[in-house]
Amino acid sequence: MTKWFKWLLNFLILTALIVACGVIYQQWLASKAVILNCSSELFDRQMQQVDEGRYYLLVDVLISAKNAQINYRYFNLDGSSAGMIAMQGDLASMELNRKTYNVSVKTKTESEESNKKDWPEHMKYLSYISSLHFSESGRHNLSIEVLDSDNLQDYAVVLFQPSNTVCGCRIVNSRI
Repeated sequence: MTKWFKWLLNFLILTALIVACGVIYQQWLASKAVILNCSSELFDRQMQQVDEGRYYLLVDVLISAKNAQINYRYFNLDGSSAGMIAMQGDLASMELNRKTYNVSVKTKTESEESNKKDWPEHMKYLSYISSLHFSESGRHNLSIEVLDSDNLQDYAVVLFQPSNTVCGCRIVNSRI
């Protein structure tokens, strides 16, 4: 009986160690943050003048544990601000095989520094579609899909949906 008890005790200790290592590994994965600094050039093909309808878009993404923050900042060609939309929410899920992060946005803040009619078309669309989702369900769901990445170069090409935006991103910190 003593020999059997020693084997059982060793087995229980080993099982507890394996479970503890699994929990520590899961918490380590959850604590790693994804930080991306993304940029894209926007232009409205329907505008007649060369510089009219052209903007720069900077998107900052921070996903840490289950929290997510996405900041869209728009700039005119001269570098002056054309507006911003900041979104905060929860990381709803991760599809590691597709390198996709699904975010459920709880709050949205839009700049009020300029008239909405002067906003870039992309900003108007993003504001409209997110407001539509907020009014229907109280949340705006978006996805961030990594189309291509090179961790050695700290670079990724990312698709933001439903805004239909493809950006080149500098990987600041990631588990991509």
